Amino acid sequence: MSIPSDDELDAFIKARLALAGVDLTRLPESPDPATGTPTRAQAMEYLRTFLAGAKTGGVRPGGRPAAINTWRPPAAGDDAAALSQQADPPLEYPSISTAWTGAR
Repeated sequence: MSIPSDDELDAFIKARLALAGVDLTRLPESPDPATGTPTRAQAMEYLRTFLAGAKTGGVRPGGRPAAINTWRPPAAGDDAAALSQQADPPLEYPSISTAWTGAR
């Protein structure tokens, strides 16, 4: 399977964000130094890079989803099967996620 083109990535990203209720048009078109909010172009480039890797010489090598999808916590011994059922990689900043989701 080949890496999709930037146009194909853009269509995929916009469709997935629309399904999640995210509207990129709410991001500014030009940088806002007061808030540090990314521009639409910056957000799209970050998402393209996440999915397909950084563009070098006009080519994207592949992104991070495969690495995240195959992540399993290290586990050994009798409890290895139970411990390896964690579906998601650990969060770098769990307190932020807790604040977003209201989980306590």
